[in-house]
Amino acid sequence: MRQDVKKIRNLLKQYAKLKCDFTAFNQVSSPSFDGVSIHSSRNGTESRLINHVDLSYQLKEVEDALNAIDDPQYQFILHDYIIEKRFSRNEACQLLSVSVSKFNYMKNEALHAFAKFYSDLTV
Repeated sequence: MRQDVKKIRNLLKQYAKLKCDFTAFNQVSSPSFDGVSIHSSRNGTESRLINHVDLSYQLKEVEDALNAIDDPQYQFILHDYIIEKRFSRNEACQLLSVSVSKFNYMKNEALHAFAKFYSDLTV
């Protein structure tokens, strides 16, 4: 696998993990705001909120790039095959009615399309 494609794929896998972490964070009960100690400039609640905002921003960048892709087949490959892992490669090939080699080509094109939109957002 080419390095650029591997890097993009790893970014999408990280996105899936971040999304799970974000969901878990949202399921935790709301923390109470306690007074801040004189010895500390930041309390645990503040740190968690900053982490929450950071995760939200990272997720939004990836989601914006995914949503910018017009091709429904590319969206299927990126979301259902790579991120959600709902289908095996053979199942995805059957659903798209393509050969394995054509699917691999489409997957690489989808990853490059995502990378283009993602880099436009992060520059």
